[in-house]
Amino acid sequence: MKVLRFLTTLFALTLTTSFAPLSAQEGGLSYDAYLEILKAQARAQGVSEPTLERMTQGLTPNERVIRLDRAQPGSSSDPGFPPLAPYLQTHVNSIRINRGRDVYREHPTLLAQIEREYGVPGEIIVAIFGHETSYGTIKGDFDMSRSLSTLAWEGRRRDLFASEWIALMKVADKGYSRGTLVGSWAGAFGNPQFLPSVYLRLAVDGDGDGRADIFNNRADTFASIANYFRAAGWRPGQPWGVRVSIPSGFDVDAFRTELVAQVCPRVHERHSQWKTVAEWRKLGVQPQVPLSDSVMASLFQPDGPGTGAWLLTSNYRAILEYNCSNYYAMSVGLLADEIAR
Repeated sequence: MKVLRFLTTLFALTLTTSFAPLSAQEGGLSYDAYLEILKAQARAQGVSEPTLERMTQGLTPNERVIRLDRAQPGSSSDPGFPPLAPYLQTHVNSIRINRGRDVYREHPTLLAQIEREYGVPGEIIVAIFGHETSYGTIKGDFDMSRSLSTLAWEGRRRDLFASEWIALMKVADKGYSRGTLVGSWAGAFGNPQFLPSVYLRLAVDGDGDGRADIFNNRADTFASIANYFRAAGWRPGQPWGVRVSIPSGFDVDAFRTELVAQVCPRVHERHSQWKTVAEWRKLGVQPQVPLSDSVMASLFQPDGPGTGAWLLTSNYRAILEYNCSNYYAMSVGLLADEIAR
């Protein structure tokens, strides 16, 4: 019994201790040993043995993935922000707009049906598809099982990547091959670049064939993106935001929000207080397209006085749920507007 208690304690320690690759730190748990721990956790959550065998056969740690992860920037203390305009020029360009319009026109019935069911406009769905994978052409080629197990073993964000690896095994248990389950180095896959846990929670079967195939099936891809936005609180019939004109000398900073967001605070701190469109109109802020006076919106002028400004609705926040970056969310919204134009 003492030996059993010792082994149990040792096993628990291996789950909570942060281990770095042997190439970076002497000692520590080997990759193969840690992989056995992951497999045991996956078995305990119902993943089948054949799936674990085919998804782990010949696995080795991927040092390139570790380097990419460690190269990611941390939270910046720089009070400034890069300008938005150059980013938009490269992400909302004629090639991406024209290809998006082609995709939009290829699937009018499908996108209309999905909008009726989920309340999310087709142009938003197509814009996400375009931003994430260039309309399905660039989805990543990293072996997801290798990448996620490597990142879990490396230990910098162990809990996140271990849980995503187990989620990936559950996806594989649905019959997807290891060759299909490839994606970005950080674990996003398929046309909408979902993490495995997001796939399990929100991927849906858009054409009734019994599978939520976000890898090759556009009906499933579009419906899954729409389901993501519905879960994020998308409000049907409301735009993500509208361009506005503001009076000369208008001080946007005078309406800076005093709220501190719990998630992505530097993204949200750039938005103003929430006011109704009617209240903004009284202050001289004029929407350039019709927008109901009762809609709540925040004012955003990303590049400073004398540059473009927008009123952002709560649907903009839904886009931020997909990727918490003003550069990303603005480019998705503006690309969607151009696609539908």
